[in-house]
Amino acid sequence: MNKKLFSFLGILLGFSLVIVGFNNLFLSNPSTSSDIVTIKLSGWGASAVEQKLLKQLLQDFEVVHPAIKVKYEVINDQYMDVIKTRLVGEAAPDVFYLDALEAPFLMSQNVLEPLDSYIKPEFDLNDFEQTLLNSFKYENQIYGLPKDYSTLALFFNKQALSEKGFTNPPATWKELLSYSHKLTEDSNKDGRIDKYGFGEIAELARQAYKIKAYNGQIINKNGYAAFASPEALKGLQLAVKQYIEEKTSAQKTDVGTNSGSEMFAQGKVAMVIEGNWAIPYLKETFPNLEFGTAEVPTINAKKGTMVFTVAYVMNKKAKHKAEAWELISYLTGKQGMTKWTENGIALPTRKSVADKLGYEQDSLRSVFVAGVDYAIPWQIGKYSAPIINNFENQFTSAILGQQPLEKAMRKAQLEANKQIKTIEY
Repeated sequence: MNKKLFSFLGILLGFSLVIVGFNNLFLSNPSTSSDIVTIKLSGWGASAVEQKLLKQLLQDFEVVHPAIKVKYEVINDQYMDVIKTRLVGEAAPDVFYLDALEAPFLMSQNVLEPLDSYIKPEFDLNDFEQTLLNSFKYENQIYGLPKDYSTLALFFNKQALSEKGFTNPPATWKELLSYSHKLTEDSNKDGRIDKYGFGEIAELARQAYKIKAYNGQIINKNGYAAFASPEALKGLQLAVKQYIEEKTSAQKTDVGTNSGSEMFAQGKVAMVIEGNWAIPYLKETFPNLEFGTAEVPTINAKKGTMVFTVAYVMNKKAKHKAEAWELISYLTGKQGMTKWTENGIALPTRKSVADKLGYEQDSLRSVFVAGVDYAIPWQIGKYSAPIINNFENQFTSAILGQQPLEKAMRKAQLEANKQIKTIEY
């Protein structure tokens, strides 16, 4: 009887120890899901190829950082308005895209986390193209790390130029005008032009380097519009004269297209100035089109182009800043940037990655890389919207011949500065 009782108690004790052991196991090793930190990343809509590539990159990041999960959100409409509203309402993402154009305003509003304290020597900050990195500096602090960029370059139809006896693309703006005359065709001889020499885009982002060519300014040192000066007008007059008087350039609406890339691809124009983003579009959509690229023709004996870049920035109120930095540093680190830019959709902001991928020797992309050394950053102060909107409204009117250029630009400058003063005060 005693033996049975002791045997039963022994079994019960053993069973109890097993249960305690299991309890201790769970207590000492809590569920991994409770350890995972979620970082929200927001960006704007892009091509299906780009979206797929980013999602793969984020999956790769999560493999390397199993304790961090990235929730990726695409904001398709009114991106900056949505971001600004969420920053005010404290519902902004931890990490998000920020265009260089919008950076000065947000950097001045104390809503972004300075990244200087997170950046370690091994991150190799000097590897970035300094022109691009400087676009995200404010009061000696770094607020964003550029993920990619593009300059502008001249795209030319090889067959069209060859048929007119041109063996090389134009190197100067004077040559571009001369080429445009010969390339502009009225094949039906009915007065209607079927093919233009050059595709003109009236946006300020495509006219700024012309303003700078004659030492004109878009804004002055106080951030007010200054594009109505005689120097600025001299550069802008190049586009107006070619379009109105010479009739050798066309805008996208003249030929029933939606972009410079499209009017070039469809053979409506023989030359156009576009960004690196046009290359995959042309190759995929118009595989039989023979085209080349060259640096933007010089104006007033000066090289000029624009550079557009976007950075990853951190919300100052992000709850998990260390993890947010891990995401930013991976995406803009050498490994992440190589994966992001190796298919040519975008150009790497790190010089070592560009060297590794051979873009300086690439027959189409080398001119974009060369341009970054002298490019004008697309960044025009804290109040870009009034400047851009007023410029483009009035410049479009001038290029269509509805009013003199000088009158149009003075009107645009006056109204832009009036609106800026209203915002400031």
